[in-house]
Amino acid sequence: MPVTSETPTPRLPAVLVSPSSHAPLLAGMAISSFSALLLELALTRLFSVVLFYHFAFLAISIALLGMGSGGVAAYLGKKRLARIPTRTLLVVLCCINAIAIPLVLETVLHVPVSLELSRGNFLRLTTIYLSSALPFFVTGIEFSVIFARESGHISRLYGADLCGAALACLGVVPLLNWLGGPNAVLFAGAMAALAGVVWGAMGILRKTAAVLAVLLVSLIAANFSGRWIDIVYAKGMLRDRSWVEFSRWNAISRVEVDRQGEAKVVVIDADASTYIMNADPAEWHTTEWEQDLMSAPPALANVLRPHGAFAIIGPGGGVDVLRAVANGSPSVTGIEINPIIANTVMRGRYLDYSYHLYERPEVHIHVTDGRSFVRNAPQKFDVVQMTLVDTWASTAAGAFALSENSLYTVEAFRAYFDHLRDDGMIAITRWEFRQPREALRVVSVAMQALHELGVPDPSRNFMVVSQGELNEDGIPVVVLAKKSAFTAEEEQAVRAHIGTYPKLVALHLPSEPRENPFSALIARNDPYLFAQQYPYNVAPVYDNAPFFFFTLRLDQVLHGAGLDRGIDWKVNLGVAVLFMVFFISLLAVLAFLVVPLILGTGSGQQRAVPLLYFVAVGLGYILVEIAFIQRFVLFLGHPTYALTVVVFLLLLSSGAGSLASRRCLMRTRRLWIPLALIASALLLYVFLLPASLNRLIGLPFSAKLLVSAAMLVPLGFAMGMPFPTGLRALAGSAVREPGSEAESETAENRVEWAWALNAGASVLGSVLAMVVAIQFGLNATLALGSAAYLSAIGLARTLSPLPARRET
Repeated sequence: MPVTSETPTPRLPAVLVSPSSHAPLLAGMAISSFSALLLELALTRLFSVVLFYHFAFLAISIALLGMGSGGVAAYLGKKRLARIPTRTLLVVLCCINAIAIPLVLETVLHVPVSLELSRGNFLRLTTIYLSSALPFFVTGIEFSVIFARESGHISRLYGADLCGAALACLGVVPLLNWLGGPNAVLFAGAMAALAGVVWGAMGILRKTAAVLAVLLVSLIAANFSGRWIDIVYAKGMLRDRSWVEFSRWNAISRVEVDRQGEAKVVVIDADASTYIMNADPAEWHTTEWEQDLMSAPPALANVLRPHGAFAIIGPGGGVDVLRAVANGSPSVTGIEINPIIANTVMRGRYLDYSYHLYERPEVHIHVTDGRSFVRNAPQKFDVVQMTLVDTWASTAAGAFALSENSLYTVEAFRAYFDHLRDDGMIAITRWEFRQPREALRVVSVAMQALHELGVPDPSRNFMVVSQGELNEDGIPVVVLAKKSAFTAEEEQAVRAHIGTYPKLVALHLPSEPRENPFSALIARNDPYLFAQQYPYNVAPVYDNAPFFFFTLRLDQVLHGAGLDRGIDWKVNLGVAVLFMVFFISLLAVLAFLVVPLILGTGSGQQRAVPLLYFVAVGLGYILVEIAFIQRFVLFLGHPTYALTVVVFLLLLSSGAGSLASRRCLMRTRRLWIPLALIASALLLYVFLLPASLNRLIGLPFSAKLLVSAAMLVPLGFAMGMPFPTGLRALAGSAVREPGSEAESETAENRVEWAWALNAGASVLGSVLAMVVAIQFGLNATLALGSAAYLSAIGLARTLSPLPARRET
């Protein structure tokens, strides 16, 4: 399973498989590749629940480290491994993986990791990191042995490898939907055992692999309800499952319904929550629901537009929907991204409990991405509403970088304003604190969007109301924004409502600015200048860097002196956690890749400069891959789809490019051509890709897949050429060197170093890509990838010319 298609293989003594064994060998290769990549993708879903959204691409880093270190181990132990017949060795390795994968699952579920910057937390995170790398380490040995011993059939083996990995990309979404996160991991273990069955000859080893496969499938069946193996620790806290009534996984999130007294609460990824409404809208005036719902800040949208058409993004359990229907709205459009919440919970299991709220004639529920729906909606609305949507877990496909979902960017707010009627408004509710930053940033983003829509002075276009006085723990605050100025009658209606519900506090009204950051920002009418002088980073965010919730600057992350540590502190610690992961990755690369090669080969004889070429190529590839995953989130509608589609297309096209490089690049001096094409294309994408994807966002999903392929396949094809061509140049030097055996061994060692350094650069680059994107934006990440490929052009000249022969 190559995480990229550029994985080289160490040369081991040949122990050939008989020609009659080629079909099982290829089938086992595909199944093992399927298992490894499925495990990688399933871990991203599992980490988003058990750990935090900050660990977006931790699984990619783990897979790269494991595969690379497995190859190094195969090289260092090649003399011992050569004594074991190929099929025997492969079956043993598959059985080890079939046992290791369930153990990894148990480790991830039972080791609590918080966001504390402590020694104990560092050790626990390291435990998860290294234990999760074990199956990939074993797979790295498997593939190294196969490629080395069957080098005469490398094209077919590589094709089987790519087919298996591609099937895993296509299968991960339905498997997560059907089986859930833990069971998808167990399924990867069952596939590892099945590969052993296919590879094994008749005997005890093959029977052992078959027994392991049956046991794992039986365990999946027994755990189908999730009662045996499920979340134990989440976000560092022990989960009490005694109050859980319902739980289910899918590719988007893990959803459960908990009892809280007489109430039912939908909990998303063990963090975000939304109450299921248990009230009849026709009779709500006789219940406590009216008092509770109308005393909340989001109710001001219903006060000002009681009979308006609402578009509610992220309706969850129906709080905003019930309030809109009960106040007389003739049309309520709810856009819910998770089908488990919209269909299984609200229109299924809890249909009667919610008084059929989502099946009322005036309620229209759409299961899709909220921003994409509004962007393509043919109708216009009186109110576009979001209440505490995307609360740090709702769309976690891995990392926080993906969980943003681009709902709170300037481009998104422009789309919201564009789909309002002339007198319409947006109503965005966020948590707010004694030192405002979230709702304050909503004002900043909305102000910039209004400026770009031609409103030069929106000072009378905002009203801000909170549910009590701002405090350190955080309270809901609603920001109301219009394209036109609020009228005196609208302002008076808000005052009257606040008088009815005294716990509501006006933080800003057009005719009554207050002494607080909201009024100061609105009066300044320059969100960038205001943000420069404010303790938190509340500058507008764009799709290029849609990290709305990161409100600390880098120096503040490191010390945090004088800043509130409210419930959003864990979000702002994300950058610090990324540095922790980077440090762990650096230590792991040194310990499992670099040091073993130094001890095993004697580094003093190595030519260092040519090896830097492989560092540049590995760094460039992973930076580009991760930047594209993030960039395609909005276009494809969800992070899981972006991860699956981008990895699939790049993997398949890079494999084709790798195979084509054998004929297209018979001379090293031509290597600058694909490198220059890649660097140029990436720089072009920096300027053209965002606008192109935004214009095409309204296409059907099938058409979006074709567009994605058109954009990624040519680039991926070129990106598959540089690494194998450079590797062949190193390997070819062994053929040309007529000197001693030590000279030939030195050339071979350079091949191993190239692999190790490429894998190490990819591991570190997977974390670096997130840090750069958060601090400088996705365009900067792509530009950095382009710079890496440009540097490879110069370094390619240090490689030896390719031998005048064609590989088998």
